[in-house]
Amino acid sequence: MISTGLLSCFLFMVGNAQTSLKVYDIFQAKCATSGCHNNADQEAGLDLEGTGATTALKALNVYNNIFNVTPANDHAQAKGYKYIYPGRTDKSFLFRKLNLGLEQTINMHAEEGQSMPPYGGIQLTDVEKEMVRQWILYGAPTTGDVVDEGMIDDYYNVSGQASFPERPQTPEEEGMTGFQIKMGPFYLNKAGQFGDELEYFQKYELELQEDVDVDRIDIKISGYSHHLLIYDFNEGGDTNIPHGLRLNPDHSNIGLVTAVQSPLDMRLPQGTAFKWKNNLVLDLNSHYINYDDNSIYQAEAYINVYTQPAGTAAQEMKSDLLVNPNIPIPNNGNEIVHNHNIIFPALGDIHIWGLMGHTHKYGTGYQVFTRNGFTQGEMIYDGSCAEGVPGCVSPAFDYQHIPIRYFEPFLPATLNFNEGLAHTATYVNNGPSSVNFGVTSDDEMMVLIIMYTEDTTGVIFTGNQAIEMPLDAIQVYPNPASNQFMVDIPVEVVATRFQLFDMMGREIENQMVMEHRFMVSCEELPQGMYLYRVETNEGQFKTGKILLER
Repeated sequence: MISTGLLSCFLFMVGNAQTSLKVYDIFQAKCATSGCHNNADQEAGLDLEGTGATTALKALNVYNNIFNVTPANDHAQAKGYKYIYPGRTDKSFLFRKLNLGLEQTINMHAEEGQSMPPYGGIQLTDVEKEMVRQWILYGAPTTGDVVDEGMIDDYYNVSGQASFPERPQTPEEEGMTGFQIKMGPFYLNKAGQFGDELEYFQKYELELQEDVDVDRIDIKISGYSHHLLIYDFNEGGDTNIPHGLRLNPDHSNIGLVTAVQSPLDMRLPQGTAFKWKNNLVLDLNSHYINYDDNSIYQAEAYINVYTQPAGTAAQEMKSDLLVNPNIPIPNNGNEIVHNHNIIFPALGDIHIWGLMGHTHKYGTGYQVFTRNGFTQGEMIYDGSCAEGVPGCVSPAFDYQHIPIRYFEPFLPATLNFNEGLAHTATYVNNGPSSVNFGVTSDDEMMVLIIMYTEDTTGVIFTGNQAIEMPLDAIQVYPNPASNQFMVDIPVEVVATRFQLFDMMGREIENQMVMEHRFMVSCEELPQGMYLYRVETNEGQFKTGKILLER
């Protein structure tokens, strides 16, 4: 088991590195006396006491023994584990040994040996194990304060709220071919305090055994998520990208796979697939906001990837981000409109499957038009309408749940100087300062996500397969609301129950759904943020947030 060396390294190399000091104290209290991996008794050839004339040198020796070092265990070697694999607890052999159920994605194999500390030893608490997990998830740094132990203690012992109390099933557990990717957890402080919003990127090596076709991606995020994006690095593009959770996007050598703002089971049209090489490295981008004034929030995202043998699909599904970075928005409370002609000759003739606009909190609308020269033509996307289809009776724009519009059959388009697409976004900034394009929710964005193929040969259309049920088409408006709001459910969704919760998770409203459009009275509720949940007869559900203002 790990003794004083693991954390002494950080403590003495860096000085007052708080996370390192806390983890050092944990292993001193629980592991230093185990006698498994000291100088005299190096079980499995691993010395965690360290050698050297000073404590600092011993600590450095231990760090070099475990960081990115292959374990002696044969099973761990075959799986590609390291004693400490930066950014990945599932591939960190030492964490796997001490985990004991904290990380639900880890099930230790019998050939990995016994858990640690050994049976009868004093076990680590969840808070202590979480400190080790967070250190690894942030890249196992030798410097820095990567997590606040007080916040972790509050989560586990006072008022924690989890994105996913139980791990979603994997494709393998469903009897399908594929695998599960997990991002997180990371922790958000209570709303109203610093740290109530975080957006991270994470390099994720897939280590596929062979090339695969991906025909379905089921993205599971909670109602507190602003978005989740999946990028893929160009070959070698991840070389200088550090492991672990990071704030810097560094997208100089990267492409887009897909992007969502709500949980989505994306099933590509038959005959199409994302084509993933066996050496593909993804870049995950998760953005969470804690709206709860009383609870620490544990932010996680799960991605179920379903695969077929390479070459099964006739056409490759591709994705791009089409960005207008010049969007000054003064804070005068007036509607500001930005128009942008998309000139992307590199795409040429394409067949569009999906379109989705993206703004931040000042966004009040997003539309896409065909374009002939510099003249707008037909509107083909409206982010204020269910499923993005223009012409809805009751438009309502929710920047946190902007719909994707799918075209089946695909929409042919030519993107060049003379023809193509144009997009328009509207904003009302009543905030404290003027804003422009930027990555935080205090900035703004004007981004169009486009999914397309270059040909349609071999594609079979059997109806919109992007989601099992069109839950994204459920609308709750107006938002913000005052004394009442409307719930609008498409006729193809068989909903059975509507619930409303406050931010402490207390149920405010619970009613059976008897019709596809109904009103909810909220005049007796105090103003603030609330969560709603619409459940279908198949057990699926959509969650969202609604703000009550007086």
